[in-house]
Amino acid sequence: MDKNIEAKKAEAITRMKRLGIFPETITQFERDGYISISEPPVGAFYWAEGDDLKRIKEFEAEYNALVYVVIRSYTTIGMMDSYLYVSNYPEEWKNDRRLLDENSTYAYVYNHDAPECSELGAIGIRRSIAAGLLREW
Repeated sequence: MDKNIEAKKAEAITRMKRLGIFPETITQFERDGYISISEPPVGAFYWAEGDDLKRIKEFEAEYNALVYVVIRSYTTIGMMDSYLYVSNYPEEWKNDRRLLDENSTYAYVYNHDAPECSELGAIGIRRSIAAGLLREW
């Protein structure tokens, strides 16, 4: 059992508000624990379910993290899901918020077409016209 889950959830909600994410998406995460996927081209939100949700839960268990939103991207090398998450290290959270203010963040990127190439790293993000998120780089 994660002792820091409530602190992670509060941090995730803070980040979602800071990013200007669609308010109902934040409410659904806060109230019901739903993780949403922001889909291009407008960044509309859909709940993660099935295999998507299974992969998210596996990532959370492996890294003792809390995923609060996923950004789906369709690229020339395939479909990618960027997991925005709160780490298990509260001392990193202030810097994570600063990065969000600069339109970047650390994320786990799941590569649907080449899962073995999935990795943690920095990505660029922006808010969409639908108050969702899109990956820039």
